[in-house]
Amino acid sequence: MDKRMRVSIVAMLLSIILLVTACSSKGVNETPQEAEQTDGPIITTEPTEPVTEPTPLPYKAPLTGLGSASEETARPIVVMINNFAAARPQSGLTNADVMWEVLAEGGITRLIAVFQSSDAVTDSIGPIRSIRPYLIDIGDSYGAVLAHAGASNDGYDILQHQGKPYLDEISNAGSYFWRSKERKAPHNLYSSLEKLREGAGKKKYRSDVEVPAYTFADTGSSEAGVPATNITISFLMQDYKVGYAYDAASGLYKRSIGDKPHIDMNNDQQLSAANLVVLGANHKTLDNAGRLAVDLTDGGSAVLFQQGKAVEAEWVRSPDGMIRIVKNGAELPFVPGKTFFHIVPNKPTLAEHVVWVQN
Repeated sequence: MDKRMRVSIVAMLLSIILLVTACSSKGVNETPQEAEQTDGPIITTEPTEPVTEPTPLPYKAPLTGLGSASEETARPIVVMINNFAAARPQSGLTNADVMWEVLAEGGITRLIAVFQSSDAVTDSIGPIRSIRPYLIDIGDSYGAVLAHAGASNDGYDILQHQGKPYLDEISNAGSYFWRSKERKAPHNLYSSLEKLREGAGKKKYRSDVEVPAYTFADTGSSEAGVPATNITISFLMQDYKVGYAYDAASGLYKRSIGDKPHIDMNNDQQLSAANLVVLGANHKTLDNAGRLAVDLTDGGSAVLFQQGKAVEAEWVRSPDGMIRIVKNGAELPFVPGKTFFHIVPNKPTLAEHVVWVQN
């Protein structure tokens, strides 16, 4: 056997020995499971805790339909809010259950903020301004204590001779209001729910009144509406043109005034509501100062906006004194949340004061 053949045989034998050794080693050191493992990451699943839904609050606030922890219903406080351009942004309006907007003399508008379920008792509310007979009528429909600074002669006559519960910074309750140094008078008068409830208690105004309630349905009105995601409401002056843009994610209409977002100075939040109502009423000018009489008794045309839709309807003064929105003789329910009312003149027509479109 020559030398080359011996080298080949030796190399072949070494290869066989190495192969047998490798197979033997693998069989000893690896289990079948270990042999199947890969170099990828090992993923383990941790047990997850069940998601606990928040416990629904057992009671409903009468003016918003939202959950409340207490069955007790505080007497509403209704505050006359200055809406002059120099008085904006106002404070405390995001805490109101209901807000009304109505013309005052000279083409300006006034806001009437209804507080019932809010627990933000120390937050500033204002600037606060004077009251008129039709504003007394709105506050009275809620069985509320009225908070204001001054009144027309007819307003004082009603307050003082009809036994209305009122807190007037000028005539009977000055210590429950304060003046801010950050603004010039008369746009700097404020109070708080804490102060106003304290004043009502000192004057021994009843606290156990029955609070009227609106009708609510989670799905809103059963009436078919037309799309309305952008709304413009005109009163008389451009500075008081109101706009609302519907936010489908929250189900709320976000408010602007004078083409600017209407903000609460306490928290920099834009005012918003789940329900908007525009109602037409007869307005009459009483004197050279432009003071008005507004008919809130006879009813008339109205539009209800909710969930991005508009429903044309009517407003009526119900036997309990509340203004309610009806169609075909049945009350239209609100979506739970805040409601903003707007009273516009019937002349020339309601349609001249409110326009809506879908974007």
